[in-house]
Parts: sequence; structure tokens; C-alpha cells
Amino acid sequence: MQKKNSKNFATISDVAKYAKVGKTSVSRYLNGEQDKLSELLRERISSAIEHLDFRPNHSARMLKAGHSKLIGLLLADVTNPYSIDILQGIEQVCRREGYMLMVCNTDNEKELQKSYLELLEAHRVDGLIVNTTDMASQQLNHLKQVSCPLVLVDRIDTSLGVDSVSLDNEAAAIVACEHLQDRSYEAILTITESMEVAPRKARVDAIEAFCQQSSTLSCKSVEINKSNEPHLIKTISDFMGANKELKKTIFSINGVTTLCVAKALQKMGLSIGPQLGLISIDDPEWAQLFEGGITVMRQPNREIGERACNRLLSRIQGNMEPAQHIQLAAKLIIRQST
Repeated sequence: MQKKNSKNFATISDVAKYAKVGKTSVSRYLNGEQDKLSELLRERISSAIEHLDFRPNHSARMLKAGHSKLIGLLLADVTNPYSIDILQGIEQVCRREGYMLMVCNTDNEKELQKSYLELLEAHRVDGLIVNTTDMASQQLNHLKQVSCPLVLVDRIDTSLGVDSVSLDNEAAAIVACEHLQDRSYEAILTITESMEVAPRKARVDAIEAFCQQSSTLSCKSVEINKSNEPHLIKTISDFMGANKELKKTIFSINGVTTLCVAKALQKMGLSIGPQLGLISIDDPEWAQLFEGGITVMRQPNREIGERACNRLLSRIQGNMEPAQHIQLAAKLIIRQST
């Protein structure tokens, strides 16, 4: 008999035929019941496995046992440093608990979510962790159709009745504003991408509410498209040109907008200094290098991923308690920008 090549994997039947034993004997050998076989049978089966380069189909065995040991992860943007940290946190738990992770990237395209959800369910994943582009009705309907346990990351929707793990966005924004107030800033320009994404809106709302209650801080919020740099440059220029006597700061709502702001400031020839501060929610690696460092509210991204995965595994294992919405605290990292 010829040795099987890599494109035509050997089966239990092939092993049994080569060893001249029954398939039951091969199954016992593979399932750790070798003590039920004679030494001669064990040697024949071992030789057949080695000759045929037989590899047990663990997926089939897991499915037969009622679980796949697969976790599905749906990410809105796998290139975002936030997503990478989340992925690493989830992967660490999966590796520790013996699960394999299947990652799908929607690239912020809403229409891809449904097809990827269907793909992951077709692979019989035991559970799903989802970071969606937004929580519009169409996306919610897709998630409601999922039949396996589900945990949301960085998104909360009580109508789904599922667990979620995210940053405490309101608290992070308030701590940042208190810091700015302590440093005697008087005007905030909040820069954000589309506020259709709930966490961004929560941060902006908290900043605006804080400023409304403050006697020393005013704020203006502007939505930008990261590909429209001229609009961002004009926005910053208008902000700097108005009430020039005020001590001002830009509040970037996440790492992506912080990078856009940093590039715009360089093109405008503006430096961070006594009259222009910069603060961000998110702490990309480069933030500590830009003009002496950018003050940030650092998210516990890996912990968010770990907590989401642990929560999902508890559901897979039968935890039936009411849905929990876990919110973790950000940490203020003060650098020269404020």
C-alpha cells in the first residue's frame, strides 16, 4: 500500500486495513483504551499510523461529542490596534482552555456581518464573540438569529439579552475632563468619527455634559471622516482662531482619530504646547513618542478580551444567569501634551 499524500489524508479505515485489524481496535487505540488491546495489535496499529501518516480528525470527534472546541470572533476592523489587543486577550484564554479561534474581519462593512455569522455557525462554533460596526436594526436582527452563546465586545444592547464587555466610556471621559479642568484648560474641541457607533457617542455625550456643568470649560464636538484631512485641518484652524486668549485642547475620541489629528497638526505646523493640548481615549504605542507624549485614557483592551472569552466559556458550560454588562475602567496616563 502506498503512503497517503498530504492532499488525501488517511482514515481509520485505511489504518485498520493496513494493520489488518478491525476499526474498533483502531478506535480503542486512538481513544486511550490501549490496555484492551494485545501488544501485537498495538504494534501493528502504531506501525500503520506511522506509515500512513495518519492524523486523527479531532473536529469530527468533538462534534460527535456535542461540541467543536471552536470559538468564533467577528471583528469590525482587524487592523485597529484596539482590535489586535482584544484578539490577543481572547486568544490567550482560548489557548489556555484548549479552544481554537476562528477570526472574521468585516472591515467595517455591514453587509459582511451576516455572511460571516452564517459561515461561523456552519463551522459549528461553540460560541461567538462579536465586535460589530454598529448596532442598527439590521445588525441586531442578524445577531438575534445566532443559535449559540454570544458575547458582545465594546457594544451594549439590552434587547439581545446577551453578555457584553466594554470600557466604561462615560467614566473615562469624565476623568479626562477633570484632568483638563485641573490643568486650567478652558476650551475643548472633541474630534470623533461617526457617532453611529455607540461608544463614541457615549464619550462625546459625557464630555459635553461635563462642560455644561462646568463654569470654566466649554466644548465643541465635530464628526470627521478620516479620509477627509482638509476638513479636519479647517476644523482645527477655526478652533485655534476663535478666542485666541483661551487655553485650548483637542480631545480625540479614539486612537484612529488621534493619529488623524497628529498628522493634521504636523501639516499645519502646529506643536503641542502651553496653548494647545491634546488628549485621547486609547493609547497606541506611538502616542508616547509624539512631541514628548500624548496624554491618554488607556483602555484595558487585553483584559476586555479575556473577560469576554471567559464569560463566553461560562455560557458554553451551561451558565444560565441573567446577562451581564461588564464595564472596565480606563487609566489616565499623563504626558507632556497636557
